[in-house]
Amino acid sequence: MSRTRTAMLAALALVAGASGTALAATVPADVGTAAVPCTVDYKVQNQWDTGFTAAVTVTNSGAAKSNWSVKWSYAGNQKVTSGWNAKISQSGAAVTATNETYNGTLSTGGSVSFGFQGTYSGTNAVPATFTLDGVTCNVDGGGGPTDPPDPDPTGPKVDNPYSGAKVYVNPLWSANAAAEPGGSRISNQPTGVWLDRIAAINGVSGGMGMRDHLDEALTQKGSGELVVQLVIYNLPGRDCSALASNGEIGPTEIDKYKTQYIDPIAAILADPKYASLRIVTTVELDSLPNLVTNVTPRPTATPNCDTMKANGNYTKGVGYALNKLGDVPNVYNYVDAGHHGWLGWDDNFSATVQTIKQAATAEGATVGDVAGFITNTANYSALKEQYYTISDSVNGKSVRESKWVDWNRYVDELSYAQAFRQEAVNQGFSSGVGMLIDTSRNGWGGTARPTAPGAMTDVDTYVNGGRLDRRIHVGNWCNQSGAGLGERPQASPAAGIDAYVWMKPPGESDGSSSAIPNDEGKGFDRMCDPTYTGNPRNGNSMSGALPNSPLSGHWFSAQFQQLMQNAYPPLS
Repeated sequence: MSRTRTAMLAALALVAGASGTALAATVPADVGTAAVPCTVDYKVQNQWDTGFTAAVTVTNSGAAKSNWSVKWSYAGNQKVTSGWNAKISQSGAAVTATNETYNGTLSTGGSVSFGFQGTYSGTNAVPATFTLDGVTCNVDGGGGPTDPPDPDPTGPKVDNPYSGAKVYVNPLWSANAAAEPGGSRISNQPTGVWLDRIAAINGVSGGMGMRDHLDEALTQKGSGELVVQLVIYNLPGRDCSALASNGEIGPTEIDKYKTQYIDPIAAILADPKYASLRIVTTVELDSLPNLVTNVTPRPTATPNCDTMKANGNYTKGVGYALNKLGDVPNVYNYVDAGHHGWLGWDDNFSATVQTIKQAATAEGATVGDVAGFITNTANYSALKEQYYTISDSVNGKSVRESKWVDWNRYVDELSYAQAFRQEAVNQGFSSGVGMLIDTSRNGWGGTARPTAPGAMTDVDTYVNGGRLDRRIHVGNWCNQSGAGLGERPQASPAAGIDAYVWMKPPGESDGSSSAIPNDEGKGFDRMCDPTYTGNPRNGNSMSGALPNSPLSGHWFSAQFQQLMQNAYPPLS
């Protein structure tokens, strides 16, 4: 790479830092330049007012190494505060990253990746020079005006698709929201488009199909960047642990899923007409985690989940979707990662990442087809508990011993999502993966919202008095009474988080409170019945569901009004 290009990229990063926009800043490897001894790809992943995260990939073109050391210096006041997959130290502006015991081998032509979090003020420029074991990288001996042009430094994808982009507003949901009293306050918010059956691809009953939404997205896009959020949700034997959202494709019909569902979606997304859109796909919610938590010998096991684990069609289906959709240059796949109240326990957490990786390397997919993960979709877990932490204790008892936390490692979605991302990187996913958190129904505002910690009488009183999440049990998931809208959709809100999103459109039901005959493949789940006294998955507690709810996905006016009333931050 020429010094001229390196300086230009550094200048671009200065602009990004000055504007406060968390843009990817990349120093790429040159292609086919034998004289380059090593190359460094340095990307600013997320950036906010005082901090940032970065990912670094080093490629060695020289002799094989058993240990390595990468060095650079900052032109500004950047300080590295923590790192992963490398030992990182800093003296003044000079930073040194050395290998861990498990990644010291760096073969000729091989690469190694690591990442870190840091602080800055003012600007956050890309370092101009990198060395590998004392040898300057990215330099080919040229640097003059006769150098051939370098390849596009960003390529067809950006690190965070939400950065610097608007997000598509579904006109169908927007019309439903605007028709409600007070709904115009949020009817311009972006929400996910759910492709929950084959008919949704071309439009149900004459409604908008995928192409209609993508054409509308081009109109909304204008001259800027725009993200379209699609929910891929139609696996064979879908939602094996629940009934409210059982799908139309049978447990063994994997070929039907591939040819009648994923292939048509991929073909439409690959149309060059839509190449300028950033298309985010959230892939098969409530699927892979079931293969960890709801199978034999777990007490929460269901026969349907045992079937899906045995036949492998969840793994095959997700892998096929990641492969086919990931082949489209402007598609960003985010895989479902449940929520902290489902997967935050020690025996669920890392096992779920392992299961997702199995799917991400099945049916031709690779971990490179995964842009990130999404948590809390269609759920209610609080974004950040303000009045207690996992490390608190009362009278010698940890909050983990409280009935509400019940030995979970996490008390809210933000801490869980950030930890999940790190575990995914540790298990071999790219250090550039990001997280989405669905905040459409986890605000928990209104008069029931605590304003101070609970009394220190005992650990249960302390937790129950201060917790923002007011559900009866963290396992309750259907049309929860007392819920409110959460944080509005926004890009790069915290370290490692690509965006807060409303993937589940507020006001669309989770399931019917009583059995309703339908041709949508949707069953009646007692967790949606307000009189239900529970099962092992919710501690045999009351369901906490609202009464008189319609089928899942249908408009539920009473829920929408409650969500607005209890919004936090409040609606103006």
